[in-house]
Amino acid sequence: MDPRDDLLALDEQLCFALVTAARNVVSIYRPVLDPLGLTHPQYLAMLALWESAPRALGELADALAMEPATLSPLVKRLEARGLVSRERSADDERRLDIALTEAGRALRERALDVPGEIMRRTGMNVDEVAALRDALARFAGRRSVSNR
Repeated sequence: MDPRDDLLALDEQLCFALVTAARNVVSIYRPVLDPLGLTHPQYLAMLALWESAPRALGELADALAMEPATLSPLVKRLEARGLVSRERSADDERRLDIALTEAGRALRERALDVPGEIMRRTGMNVDEVAALRDALARFAGRRSVSNR
């Protein structure tokens, strides 16, 4: 048997581990985010807006590594829930600014418990989560948090 055969085993594949882990992460987050009324992609958008708002749709899409056309329906759903507002920029009509509403800002307080609950459900501590996140940064096309 060629020793390289082991390199083709499914369980040895980085891509398989990442895809499986991504699917499992979303399933871990779902019951934690349900009480907030957010899907995982909506949670990510709200995280970005809690960091900096208002933001242009394109800037928000860049921060989330998404295409604006993919993000737009998600933002519309957040707007329908009263969490964000969308407004054309007075300076540039092509620019669509996304801002938090009072309800969107208030939701942040409830979301403060999400990271701790995720760590509890995964059995990981802050240092383990940070190490895993930083290890994955290379594959996500982003710098690690500690190198920012």
